[in-house]
Amino acid sequence: MPPELDKEKAMETLVAEIKACKKCLLHASRKNPVPGEGNLDATVMLVGEAPGRWEDEKGRPFVGAAGKLLDRLLALAGLRREEVYIANVLKCRPPGNRDPRPEEVEACTPFLDRQIEIIRPKVIVTLGRHSTKYLFSKAGLSFKKMSDVRGHVYEVELLGLKVLLIPTLHPASALYNPSYRSILESDFDLIGRVVRGAAQPEKPGPKLARERKGTLEEFMV
Repeated sequence: MPPELDKEKAMETLVAEIKACKKCLLHASRKNPVPGEGNLDATVMLVGEAPGRWEDEKGRPFVGAAGKLLDRLLALAGLRREEVYIANVLKCRPPGNRDPRPEEVEACTPFLDRQIEIIRPKVIVTLGRHSTKYLFSKAGLSFKKMSDVRGHVYEVELLGLKVLLIPTLHPASALYNPSYRSILESDFDLIGRVVRGAAQPEKPGPKLARERKGTLEEFMV
């Protein structure tokens, strides 16, 4: 995104397009589209799967039980919701909260790409397998299952940006399986350490994070 382009105007234009979108059938069953929200200058961007029931009601991401848990996890990482930007792969709720279909992902992800280009985050946290699969594919990484990739930090080039990509579980998973709560807490502790410069990926290429002293200076400029 050209630096002279105003972020607020660019996002307003994008949100208007999302609200008017009829690229897939989800627009017919939604109550409200959920474009995303947060700090347009955020260092950290979180990407989930799709709106749920309460998100569809309110038109905002992560406002239900999973959102409350996400707020607690962000606090564990030393972050506040107002400091980050939160979006989803899909901007409209799939009926019955079913998984996104390939044609829906194809239709909707250009919006997500543009959000990333507008915000230019230094760290992107993928919440769950759908956002992880999509953003791994954009970064040229292979993805099979969350247990292989979560808890690691990947240094990638994404949409022309140098980004640290950190996959973790979707917070909703811990609502159904409480054992996942400790996994999420561990991953958000890692996210906090990455943002503070206490954990970095190895170089070259996307390898596992090593805990060592350092900064994200080259990513923060």
